[in-house]
Amino acid sequence: MPHSNPETHVIDFRAAEQLLAARDPRGAVKLLDPVIAAHPENTAARLLRARAFFAAAQLRAAELEFTIVLEREPDNAFAHFALARTYQRAARPDQARRHFRLAAALDPQPDYVAAAAFDDAP
Repeated sequence: MPHSNPETHVIDFRAAEQLLAARDPRGAVKLLDPVIAAHPENTAARLLRARAFFAAAQLRAAELEFTIVLEREPDNAFAHFALARTYQRAARPDQARRHFRLAAALDPQPDYVAAAAFDDAP
């Protein structure tokens, strides 16, 4: 097995981005696992792995990774939005609504505001 070093981690991260874009989320997760094992503090890698878990319909794993990202970056609007979508897919609408609204409050992009449904009940 090749030695793991920062250069291979950068290459693996970039390759994982490409795999996710090519709709191979499981391949992306496989590349990101050793990167995160070596650099657990790397929020960008965790966010990418969370997106890959979501794309692979591994909702519990996605929820965990998005939550870790938000513990470190509570003002990350994208992570709130993605966590909300994860809760939505898991049929947890109250939790989804809360994070959709946080995303929209942090970054009022049209997608976030529409998902927040501020005009609807609770």
